[in-house]
Amino acid sequence: MAAKQTLQMRDHAREIFMAGLRAVDPEEAIRRYCWMEGDQLRVHDKSYDLTQFKNVFIIGAGKAGAPMAKALEDILKDRVKAGVINVKYGHLAELNSVQINEAGHPVPDQAGIEGTRAILDIAQRAQEDDLVLCVISGGGSALLPMPVSGVTLEEKQETTRVLLGCGATIHEVNAVRKHISRVKGGGLARAVYPATLISLILSDVIGDDLDVIASGPTVPDSSTFQDCLNIFDRYGIRDRVSPSVVRHIEKGASGDVQETPKAGEPIFERTHNLIVGSNLQCVLAAGKKAKELGYNPLILSTMIEGETREVAKVHAAIAKEIRTTGIPIHRPACVLSGGETTVTITGKGLGGRNQEFVLAIGLELDGWDGIVALSAGTDGTDGPTDAAGALTDGGMVQKAREMGLDPWSYLTDNDSYRFFEKLGDLLKTGPTNTNVMDLRIILVDR
Repeated sequence: MAAKQTLQMRDHAREIFMAGLRAVDPEEAIRRYCWMEGDQLRVHDKSYDLTQFKNVFIIGAGKAGAPMAKALEDILKDRVKAGVINVKYGHLAELNSVQINEAGHPVPDQAGIEGTRAILDIAQRAQEDDLVLCVISGGGSALLPMPVSGVTLEEKQETTRVLLGCGATIHEVNAVRKHISRVKGGGLARAVYPATLISLILSDVIGDDLDVIASGPTVPDSSTFQDCLNIFDRYGIRDRVSPSVVRHIEKGASGDVQETPKAGEPIFERTHNLIVGSNLQCVLAAGKKAKELGYNPLILSTMIEGETREVAKVHAAIAKEIRTTGIPIHRPACVLSGGETTVTITGKGLGGRNQEFVLAIGLELDGWDGIVALSAGTDGTDGPTDAAGALTDGGMVQKAREMGLDPWSYLTDNDSYRFFEKLGDLLKTGPTNTNVMDLRIILVDR
């Protein structure tokens, strides 16, 4: 009976995750905020008379770029003159006027540079009487690579790898990216000006900070060159980062290189930014589905960050408390959280932050019946793997032992993918064409 109930809870966890995904479908997100009324393009609470614009262009970057651009093409029809968007390999849609350029993520590649060059060509071609619509979503930082003069793509790639590997937060990674890029940190808005720019954004960062999403290509940059040096020193990686990158940032900190555009500069007078989808929408929809399935939903936070294993311990403790005392919510319960954790890589295995979370919480829940945990990325990929995440329950350790596997050794080696692959507990959705960070689901039975 217990095994049957666990299987049902696992199915419920998957259903809850998919409900969260549907709520942040990129096409629907665009349609909620953009529509035509005659010749007027309505964007939330603003109206744009398209008879006053000579050309309409669509540009952008991110994992959800293709469906976002498709929705705009459907809304604007033949009014779109041209466009280019950079997307992660395989994240495609059927477009007419907008060219799709596939590129590397999370590590940028040469294809990304070529696509970014084409995007910049359109941006710089736009005149004062043109309208540029920019679609931005998760992954935009890696998908808009255009290093500053004196820094190569390989050096920028290595810098990204060092930052990701040392446990730097997405905010810190993006601060550095902005200062070695010609596009990020307001650079794209600078290129588009004096044309009118509308940036439609699917948020994948904690707190929906506009200058952090995709490294803020269309918004003022609040970070500085000095912040970048502080990040290098905080993690002790200044001697591991390419000398040309360090040299450029040191020049910027001393005032020898122009800073990224800041708030109040004229280039932002004709720039409008709007968030059309976020992690909160995903988590709220997941909670609604959990309630429909008979669970009492509890949203912890959509701003969870920090070391994955530590976050897993806290979630496990909450699940145990609910199971034992009914605090802070009565069973059957569904504990939900969003955000994006980090993994400090010490091993040589294969995995991602969501799979590592599930492996860590599975170890904490050893022997605890009636608890199921799922964690997955809303983009359908977790780290450099083809899985969105994984799911587990209190019987994970025993099942692994029966198969001759030591879960602790897999955790130590950051090899969660191969562990769950052997257990058959990977969650694979394929590319979802959206990205609003992660969704964690903990179910506690009656």
